[in-house]
Amino acid sequence: MKRDIRQPMPHPDVIVEKRDAVFQGYFQVDRWQLRHRIDGDAWSPPLVREVFERGHAVAVLPYDPVKEKIVVIEQFRMGSLAAGRDPWMLEIVAGIIEPHEIADPVAVAARECWEEIGTEVRDLFEVLTYLPSPGAVSETVTLYCGRVDSDLLPQAAGNTDEGEYIRILTLSFEEVEAALAAGRFENSLMLIAAQWLLLNRKKVQDHWRVPESAPDKQA
Repeated sequence: MKRDIRQPMPHPDVIVEKRDAVFQGYFQVDRWQLRHRIDGDAWSPPLVREVFERGHAVAVLPYDPVKEKIVVIEQFRMGSLAAGRDPWMLEIVAGIIEPHEIADPVAVAARECWEEIGTEVRDLFEVLTYLPSPGAVSETVTLYCGRVDSDLLPQAAGNTDEGEYIRILTLSFEEVEAALAAGRFENSLMLIAAQWLLLNRKKVQDHWRVPESAPDKQA
């Protein structure tokens, strides 16, 4: 079973003196007081840092290797509106890992695909794990790539009980390259996934290629 990644690992170069939850809602904000090693045996003075605790997440880049189409979604994002940007963003599938799901993030990834693009994703494999905003947020995102049949996609999906209204789109590699060049992708999940696939296109296609049957040998 995987370690509960909501809990920080002890570090020999960090002394945590105090940690308090200063806000507890759907998400949580913790205030830390700590010192860390700065050079050799020297230590920093006590530092106070506030950390936004939103848990950890999975993201999925759904890809149809037969038609060479990437599946993306478009939905309203409050943070983008608050930042003065267009609140309807092009994204990939993503979702929060609940505490009881830490041991099986692949199942979370598969479920999120059903909810957000309305079809099954197959052959999920892990690409990487990264921190979108490590200066003040503890969240990690584990990115997966998964195989889909783009002919089976509905036009829209999402859990309307949770305020999700999702439009489903497919992009060719040429359209992805043009969107990157034009700055249309404005979130790290979409940017990292799109650039990773452009760099690893052949590797992914080879990974999913069905080997041809060997010819029968003549007696």
